[in-house]
Parts: sequence; C-alpha cells; structure tokens
Amino acid sequence: GDLENLATENFFRMTIDHLQRILDITPEIIACDRHPDYLSTQWALAQSGHPLIQVQHHHAHVAACMAEHQLDDPVIGLAFDGTGLGEDRTVWGGEVLVADYGGYRRAAHLTAVPMPGAAAAIKAPWRMALAYLDHTFGPSLWDLDLPLMRRVDHAQVQIVVQVCAQGVNAPLTSSMGRLFDAVAAILGLRLDAAFEGQAAMGLEMIADTDEKERYDFSWDAADAKQVAVAPIVAGVVEDLQRGLPAFIISAKFHNTMIEGFSLLCQTLRTENRINQVVLSGGCFQNRLLLEGLRSNLATNGFEVFCHRQVPANDGGIALGQA
Repeated sequence: GDLENLATENFFRMTIDHLQRILDITPEIIACDRHPDYLSTQWALAQSGHPLIQVQHHHAHVAACMAEHQLDDPVIGLAFDGTGLGEDRTVWGGEVLVADYGGYRRAAHLTAVPMPGAAAAIKAPWRMALAYLDHTFGPSLWDLDLPLMRRVDHAQVQIVVQVCAQGVNAPLTSSMGRLFDAVAAILGLRLDAAFEGQAAMGLEMIADTDEKERYDFSWDAADAKQVAVAPIVAGVVEDLQRGLPAFIISAKFHNTMIEGFSLLCQTLRTENRINQVVLSGGCFQNRLLLEGLRSNLATNGFEVFCHRQVPANDGGIALGQA
C-alpha cells in the first residue's frame, strides 16, 4: 500500500536491504501497486534491471486471501476498502471481482460518487456525506433537516456541492469505506476523523445487533453491475428525519450491506458457476460486516474464506501482489 510518511518508507527500505542480506537473495521480479503516487510504487519504479509488474489494488486483496487458503480455482472476491486505483483511473473500494491469480473481471461495484477534495475527504467524512446527499437528493438536499446540515457552515456546503458538480479535485469513488464514513456523518456521529476509518468504527460500535430490517438494495443489469447507493442513503435520511435512533439506523445499514451483497453473490454464482467467495480489504476489520457476510453466505451454500494469518487491510496486499 501507500507508506505515507518518511519514517515508514525508511523502515521499508531498511527491511528490503536486511532481508536481501540475511537470506542472501537478489530479486528477479518486482511487484507493486498501480497507484503512481504510492511511495512504495515510486520506489519500485526507481529500481532498474528488474521486470516490474503493477497489480491492481483490489485484485491483490483477493489474491492474498486466495493464497492464504491455497485456493486455485476462480473465486467471487468481495474487496471492500477505502482507496485503490481502478483501471478506469477512478478510486475503487466497493468491488466484487470474479478472479483467479492471473486476472480478474469487475463483476459489480458500488455506484461511484465524487470525492470532494480527493484524499482530504478521508479525514473529513462530512464532505463524503454531502457528496452522497447531493447524488441522492440533488438541489433538495438544502431542504433536509439533518444534524450535518445544521453543523456545517452554509458556505462550506455550497463549496462542496460546487466541487462535486464541476469535478474539480473530486475524483469519482466507489469506495465502501467512504460510504460508511458518509453514513456516520449523516447521523452526526463524526464529521471529522483523526485517522482513516474512525467514523466507520463509530458507526459499527453503536449498531443494535437485534435489529433485523434493512434498506433497499438493487443493482443494474450491466456487465459490471452497479449497486445503487441512492436508495440506501435515502432510507438512512428518511429514518433519521422520522426520529429513529442512530443505533437502529446503523444496524439497518449494516444489514443492507450483508444481505444485499449476499444476494448479489447468489446471482453471480448462477452466472459464473463459482461457489467460493473470499472477503478481503480494510472494511473487513469491521466485525459486524465480516461475521454477518460470512454467516449469510455460508447459510446460502457458499464456501467462504476470510483472513486469519494475513491482514485484511493493506498489510496483506504484498502477498497478493506476489
């Protein structure tokens, strides 16, 4: 993944030198992420004399889980995380891939929305909330009676909406992590975050596990099926406006992701004759999401594989790249 700071990059370089020395090895091939701005990718590009293979981020996640469980046949891979560069140069993160080690097909994904401020939106969940509200309600978002709309300055809301409309420094994203952030901000749980995923963690922590209802979940009939996010966001807003507590809404949102993607996997099983599902990506550090999907998929007859020895987040993608 992205090393992000000088101390981490220095340790990365030191580890490479250390392992080559004590194991007496010289690499023949270098594999890295496709994102050109990752410090790890820049290091790889700077090396000469080695074939370089750049691996799509979410394919690496799926391959890492396959490798951990020594799976050889194609799988349906749910790769849910915050950020990964897609082949179309948008920011992926809510991906369903039909994959093996040699390649993959993007079978489904969350509908993409603008990510206002690009990477700045990671620590500003309120920006993603406005992006999803604008996508769902358009100009009617100004009429919404929400904690978010009362707590964010009117001028800031206008700027974010304009940025989304103009697409300036607002790459499209299908990220599951950003959708979790947005729902947390819409509920007023956390508008800003000290670290990536903090808002999503808060959303997980408050969920009432006794709640069984969910929101609408649908997808189109395209080759790369788009899961509609607008009905989900609309359901969250409707419940909030009619006074449902945040812990119920959080549970319904989690249930939507669990039951909805399980249904989608059933459709993909019929289309592709694949019964193995792997779960990977940083969002699967969410225990409710992980255990809920694993249980639901198993109940519907799937063989389900998730990480046990290798991190689900970007700590595991080096295995997938290899």
